[in-house]
Amino acid sequence: MNPVEIADIEMDLLLEGIYRRYGVDFRNYSKASLRRRIMICMETAGVDRYSSLIPVLLNDKDAFNQFMLTLSVGVTEMFRDPHFFLTFREKIIPILKTYPFVKIWHAGCSTGEEVYSLAIILHEEKFLERSIIYATDFNSLSLDIAKKGIYSSEALESFTKNYAETKPGASFREYYQEKYGYFKLHDFLQKNIVFSTHNLATDGVFGEMNIIVCRNVLIYFDKVLQDKVFKLFTNSLSSLGYICLGSKETIKFSGVADHYEEAFKKEKIFRKIKGTHGYQTT
Repeated sequence: MNPVEIADIEMDLLLEGIYRRYGVDFRNYSKASLRRRIMICMETAGVDRYSSLIPVLLNDKDAFNQFMLTLSVGVTEMFRDPHFFLTFREKIIPILKTYPFVKIWHAGCSTGEEVYSLAIILHEEKFLERSIIYATDFNSLSLDIAKKGIYSSEALESFTKNYAETKPGASFREYYQEKYGYFKLHDFLQKNIVFSTHNLATDGVFGEMNIIVCRNVLIYFDKVLQDKVFKLFTNSLSSLGYICLGSKETIKFSGVADHYEEAFKKEKIFRKIKGTHGYQTT
């Protein structure tokens, strides 16, 4: 057996141990993506084998929390892919306004930048008060950052530039206060956001939603886990509801593809066909 095969076995043992110890399931995540991030953890711990991380992570909760933060760090920013938010403003919200109240699930929200972006768009379209956003992530440390709504001022320039491309109804400066190298988003944006832990790999249906936003998360899952999550979304989405994915993601070729129509191709927004039913996810 060559060293690569042995390393694969060690990684499988590490992921199995994490699942059995903490109930966090990385076993169907993309191995290439995991390998890069676990290497960072190995460097921090001063070890050179996957197996050497097992006793560290299973016995030291603080080390495991840091491991979780490293694995879940997403490349995210406010109004990422501005054209998506512009389309949401101009095409989706007018449809939502035909409903008295809507529920939005932002799955895999990471540190919250895109959740607040969505809240700003809804606020400017005078629809935030008729909406509730459930923002979930498996990592409680990321959720803690999201709940505070405090980010580095170094990101302000790119955030402001993105916002300007969404045909905004205000100045971005109206939404935050800046101090000591950080900026804090105003509290009113959180009023209709509920932050909660939820693991897409292991947890169940999350209510009946009108919109599910899960952008740039599924690219880290293998095909088996992607299909499982798409079935979970289908069971959690109301008839004629929308699923919003990342630029490199698609519901096409999945086991639920025939339940959806492509609403906005470029923005990867799909609409559930009226009268379709859910799936068993187990």
